[in-house]
Amino acid sequence: MRLLVHVEGQTEETFVNTVLAPHLLEAGYLRVSATLIGSPRSRARRGGTKPWQSVMDGILGHLKRDPDLILTTMVDYYGMPASGDAQWPGRAEANDKPFAAKADTVQQAIARDVGERMGGNFDPDRFIAYVSMHEFEALLFSDCEAFAQSMGAPAAAAALQAVVDSSVDPEQIDDSPESAPSKRILRLVPRYHKVAMGSAAIQRIGLDAIRSRCRNFDKWLARLEQAANPR
Repeated sequence: MRLLVHVEGQTEETFVNTVLAPHLLEAGYLRVSATLIGSPRSRARRGGTKPWQSVMDGILGHLKRDPDLILTTMVDYYGMPASGDAQWPGRAEANDKPFAAKADTVQQAIARDVGERMGGNFDPDRFIAYVSMHEFEALLFSDCEAFAQSMGAPAAAAALQAVVDSSVDPEQIDDSPESAPSKRILRLVPRYHKVAMGSAAIQRIGLDAIRSRCRNFDKWLARLEQAANPR
């Protein structure tokens, strides 16, 4: 089986290619690659996710062209349109759910929509929806010491850890424009650059640390591992 990951930005693309791919190739995939969900410059609003119709068309196209392909997503819950023509399945419904149920609500709705559009003969295991609750930077809080070291700012480790300690886990760090994970990092390390430093940090932190702190991420990766070797 081959795995294609639909991601939102260059940092996530690098993460898939340099961290996720080596791990999943060992799990049994023939190939693991990432593709950007459109161009960031063409998004309806800066920082947001493309409309579901556009993303869905790309997903269906890949699944129909390659019957041996497993496809997954890596998209930010809070960047998803929740209303209007751009709305993602389950996103509005998730607003009223407890935090622990928000990602699952959207993931199930996305998977259901794709399955219905692919038709009755579609194997639902070929599409694994993953919604990260926050931007990519939330994962970097899984190991604050390694993160700080990777940025050349070891003195920031304690302050970064305090951010995590104020939440249940990295996946629940506040999402407001002023207190989103990336904004918190920039206040502590003003020279932080997402693409360069985020990619270096995630490699240093490693998958084991992320899985131990981020339950939704761990569930996603476990499903991808299982899909590589279906029974």
